[in-house]
Amino acid sequence: MSGLATNLGSYDLSSLLIGASGTVGSVVDFRETIDFSLYGAAPAKSVSPEAWSGREPPRIAHRDAGMLNGIGIQNPGIEAWAVAHADAFVSIPTDVWGSVVAHDLDGFAEVANQMSLSGVDAIEINLSCPNLDGRPFALDPKLSGDVVSAVRAATTLPIGAKLSSDAEPIIAIAAAVQEAGADWVVVANSVMGSSIDPETRRPALSGLIGGYSGAPIRPIAIKSVLEIAKGAPDLPIVGCGGVSNAAHVVEFLLAGASAVAVGSAHFKTPRVGKSITRGLNRYMKRHDISSVTELIGAYEPW
Repeated sequence: MSGLATNLGSYDLSSLLIGASGTVGSVVDFRETIDFSLYGAAPAKSVSPEAWSGREPPRIAHRDAGMLNGIGIQNPGIEAWAVAHADAFVSIPTDVWGSVVAHDLDGFAEVANQMSLSGVDAIEINLSCPNLDGRPFALDPKLSGDVVSAVRAATTLPIGAKLSSDAEPIIAIAAAVQEAGADWVVVANSVMGSSIDPETRRPALSGLIGGYSGAPIRPIAIKSVLEIAKGAPDLPIVGCGGVSNAAHVVEFLLAGASAVAVGSAHFKTPRVGKSITRGLNRYMKRHDISSVTELIGAYEPW
């Protein structure tokens, strides 16, 4: 077994690296660009019950060391998605996770049920979408728990819930989704942000507010991982946010994550997984570590 292997509870991963949903497309359309054999899993971009057209441009803006996006979860809907991609998942040299999103519980359940028949290995629940009343599921423990319960009833596949660091306290959301049947949590999604151009006086995004990702959010995500690891020590965590090198991965592990997702870094360096893997192997050799699992939650307090 590789020293980079890990697990999320009873779910084994050949590598602790995960390709963050939304940054590796449908997975299938990035198989010639990204070496997925270096990843333990690759979650595809979120899919809804019906096709969503997304927001009007501008939808992406670089700000400082990070990136704002307000895509609006554009996707073709679950039926078209399955027809276009399901048969090709067997060609991907790692586990493929589906990602479900909807505005109501029935929608989440419908997508999870159909996605389970498409050949994915697990399902990630994107809780960042607002419900029909306009409140994001990820900010409300009851709503988040209800979504996970609906998905749990619709599939026998392992499921992970993707949380938001905007939730306070985030441990309340983590506890709710764990009780509802989530096998692990992904911590965290992009944080909400906005920007306005002083010269044009126009917002950077057509929708005004979007998700901010990249290096600046890593300390925020690390804080969320620490809080969940302390408050729910038996809940496996996939750390996510601002990861672009091996040191960032180790930081998430030390905070309590069992696996680490790489996201926005793919836009700049599609094969970033290769350099991260090399860096992790060098780090482990230098510190005489035989398995990355030795690093989980192993930070030294002052």
